[in-house]
Amino acid sequence: MTKTKKGDSYVFMGVSSCGKSSIGAAVAQALETKFIDGDDLHPRANIIKMKSGSALNDTDRAPWLERINDAVYSIEQKAERGVIVCSALRRHYRDLIRQGNSKVVFIHLYGDFELVKQRMLARKAHFMPIELLKSQFDTLEIPATDEADVIQVSIDGSFEEVVQRCIQAINGEK
Repeated sequence: MTKTKKGDSYVFMGVSSCGKSSIGAAVAQALETKFIDGDDLHPRANIIKMKSGSALNDTDRAPWLERINDAVYSIEQKAERGVIVCSALRRHYRDLIRQGNSKVVFIHLYGDFELVKQRMLARKAHFMPIELLKSQFDTLEIPATDEADVIQVSIDGSFEEVVQRCIQAINGEK
């Protein structure tokens, strides 16, 4: 049984290859909620830039974050429930997603550089090259304790364990 309510959005955040998409999709399925992969909301120019090995800057991210904000807003306004994947690496980005949205919770999937690097190397057919992983960690602003709408979930463990941790966290279980 889930404790999610109509209008709730869970934004799975963290660096590339921490499992946002796969874990988010599994959690959405388990909770019987809508799933939106934020990578699908990147404008074409961002995808081309990342494929070329260049990191995105804040100007590049602005239209993407607006699309994420709009998706959260839509879920809330239609009284649906949803899981959305978005790196949301900086507090400013999270604040932009929060803007005008009262029912959003961030699930920060975290792990150390070496663990994430190994997972990235195991991935196939993704547009984010390994060279940009360090820039992801450099950009990440760990959510502060005053960000009460952020739940921290370690990715150290099996896929199933991490999914279960996320579901338990969403349901307010320890």
